[in-house]
Amino acid sequence: MNFQVYDSLRRTKRVFEPAEPGKVRMYHCGPTVYGEAHIGNFRSFLFADALRRWLELSGFEVTQVMNITDVGHLRDDDPEGGEDKLESLARKTSRDPWEIAAHYTDVFLGDVDLFRIRRAHHYPRATEHVPQMIAQIEQLIERDHAYVTDEGQVVYSVPSYADYGRLSGNTGDDLLPGARVEVGSDKHDPRDFYLWKKDPHHLMQWDSPWGRGFPGWHIECSAMGQHLLGTTLDIHTGGEDNVFPHHECEIAQAEGATGETFVNYWMHARFLQIDGGKMSKSLGNLYTVRQLAEMGHPPEAVRFALLRSHYRQVLNFTFAGLEEAAANVRKLRHFAEEMRDAAHGAEAGAAPEWLTRCVRRFDDAMNDDLNLSGALDGVFSLLHEARRHEAQGADAAAALAALQRFDQIFDVLRESPAADDAEFAAQVDALIERRAAARAAKDWAAADALRDELAALDVELLDGKDGKVTWRRTSSNANG
Repeated sequence: MNFQVYDSLRRTKRVFEPAEPGKVRMYHCGPTVYGEAHIGNFRSFLFADALRRWLELSGFEVTQVMNITDVGHLRDDDPEGGEDKLESLARKTSRDPWEIAAHYTDVFLGDVDLFRIRRAHHYPRATEHVPQMIAQIEQLIERDHAYVTDEGQVVYSVPSYADYGRLSGNTGDDLLPGARVEVGSDKHDPRDFYLWKKDPHHLMQWDSPWGRGFPGWHIECSAMGQHLLGTTLDIHTGGEDNVFPHHECEIAQAEGATGETFVNYWMHARFLQIDGGKMSKSLGNLYTVRQLAEMGHPPEAVRFALLRSHYRQVLNFTFAGLEEAAANVRKLRHFAEEMRDAAHGAEAGAAPEWLTRCVRRFDDAMNDDLNLSGALDGVFSLLHEARRHEAQGADAAAALAALQRFDQIFDVLRESPAADDAEFAAQVDALIERRAAARAAKDWAAADALRDELAALDVELLDGKDGKVTWRRTSSNANG
């Protein structure tokens, strides 16, 4: 395999070679669970899904971690002037922030299943890993990369880490006071950022060697990533908005604490635009997968639309493009049936030369920095060539097998199972009841496993305002 990826840190394509042959340790920045993730967020998550799928299809054993930020982080880095997104919602709605975080974590994982994204092996919640964050902060203090202020807050010393700014290009001289990092009166340098914060009004707090407080946003990912994957990760991904300050600070923290390289390959997805413009709440175009489903757009069409271009290109999302994606999904499903009929029960034989060319075209594009748009050229060339050569028998079976292999990346061929009988409804209701009991007992692992079972049945859970959970089939939107 000659898989090349664009490394954001080194700004060049590099042949991918994991630290341990045959095994890949990858980390992905996940959601901050104070609301529903929108399709802009999911562009990055789908990119990570395609990357994992290609690595696994290429024979690697992958361990994937995606964090859940359920400790709300500040809108800026000033503990006195910043507003915590999660706690802001808690105060506005008079709800407990832990309850809000648990609810939107469930919503996020439901959307993951709806989009047919392969579940990560670990979804570490920040609230469950505060001891690991404290331990890393202590390492940074011991190695003179952090200091404790008179107020008992812990601050990272940016001047102590010579490579700060290497990922983003924001070097020390570029970081003017107040430009991206608010100046706090207790900082030694305006570029420094908080690792542990103290605020008596903050709703979510923990004991620490420096008193009651809560972790800074950036420390979460470096501490959890190294706790679950080891000192050095093979791949770390995220959206381009994560590059600075978040990923820049992650590197400084992780490498400052251990003295070792934190990540060997950094990969970042570009932004998603809506109708050629920016997504924003004020414009009302922060679409969620559920909103689009309610508008009649099936999740597999949205998945295809968000995967159709190269991850390092800005993707323009339009409803015309979404309709085109849905038409292409129907076209692929129709072709699969066409080849199944043309095979007449035959098994795939040696691939004919035209089919080998299509497969090579797909593989070459995927190996070239996960070029999904180029890979789709290979997919649709298969349709054209199979029909041009009037594939029958073993050739048709081979063409179908190739299409199914391609679909291990795009995952749009599967039809949802029929679910129009009382027995199926009773099975779903029983699983939902067991999941509710697991959640009440705070057995999150069991609750997640039951959600997986429901997802395998192509069932989407819908949380009502009264707390009642209903369901529907993702293919037909029929309510249970």
